[in-house]
Amino acid sequence: MAKKERNFSRFLNNPIDFTLVITILLLLGIGLVMILSASSPSALSESGNSYAYFSKQLIFAVLGIIAMSIISKIDYRFYQKFYKHSWWLSIILLGAVLVIGDTRNGAKRWIFVTETLSIQPSEIVKFLMIVFYAGVLVKNRDTLSLYGKGLIKNIAFLAPIIGLLLLQPHLSASIVIIGIVCIIMIVAGCKFKHFLLTGLGLGLPGLAVLIAIEPYRLQRFLTFLNPWADATNTGWQVIQSLYAIGSGGLFGVGLGDSKQKYLYIPEPHNDFIFSILAEEIGFVGCTIVLILFAVFIWRGVLIAMKAPDMFGSLVAIGITSLVAIQAIINVAVVTSSMPVTGMPLPFFSYRRYSALYITV
Repeated sequence: MAKKERNFSRFLNNPIDFTLVITILLLLGIGLVMILSASSPSALSESGNSYAYFSKQLIFAVLGIIAMSIISKIDYRFYQKFYKHSWWLSIILLGAVLVIGDTRNGAKRWIFVTETLSIQPSEIVKFLMIVFYAGVLVKNRDTLSLYGKGLIKNIAFLAPIIGLLLLQPHLSASIVIIGIVCIIMIVAGCKFKHFLLTGLGLGLPGLAVLIAIEPYRLQRFLTFLNPWADATNTGWQVIQSLYAIGSGGLFGVGLGDSKQKYLYIPEPHNDFIFSILAEEIGFVGCTIVLILFAVFIWRGVLIAMKAPDMFGSLVAIGITSLVAIQAIINVAVVTSSMPVTGMPLPFFSYRRYSALYITV
């Protein structure tokens, strides 16, 4: 009985990194302010209510903070018991999307439970893959430095997950999950040269096949090279994003005074919200936000280094990688440093950082 009580108390007394918590709250707070500013014209045009998007985002922000408080009390070792189930649950969720999901804008990524409640399984799968790979790499730690029994054996689990995501199609989620898994495996002990060899041998041919199947991805790359070649069509979003960023200057045009959010940038409260942020609060504001993301990454890596076991370390580095990869790619896209892909900015992009969405 005493042993059970000790185990239960361990679940409820995990130390909290207050620097990380404060950083998350600051990012979330700035994100809410930017959602209110960036979404007001679109919300007014679509629903007649300038606060429509902001109110929904606020609800999920509050729910997220409550969930964070509860989950932080659970010992992470609890999840290790179910790492195998994480893989099977991922397969079931992604398979369910293809069977009962709704097609929106040419992609089948959401399951609409009711008219007001929908779920995006790919967001759940990102976390499930972190738990799964943390568990399986701990189990196979003795062979991680080998190529066949290390890299190939472990990365083979990812093939059906990525295959199901590409059938939706959901390339951005595939990129994030592949990036997370690669980082976790390298940290666990797999050799970087093995990843390089595999990437050249499989990655490049796979990319060629993907472009052949979906030619619009080649168009996105060509647009990235010269968006002004088709300024009123494929290059429109990137060009308007650059106009917004350039207009911001050092200190911005003022909070709420963006011009590009007035239906120039499509859905400015989603993937291109960083452009509106740059326009309204300028280079200084962007730098502050990027510093906050850097602090998040720093604290995440520090937590991973101080974790008492390998599983905890890999889970911490996986969650840190999830936020870092999405933030880096989002900023790269809106600054035209890489081809456009639908990558949300964590803590900022409307609705995208939640796998569950309720229409209010």
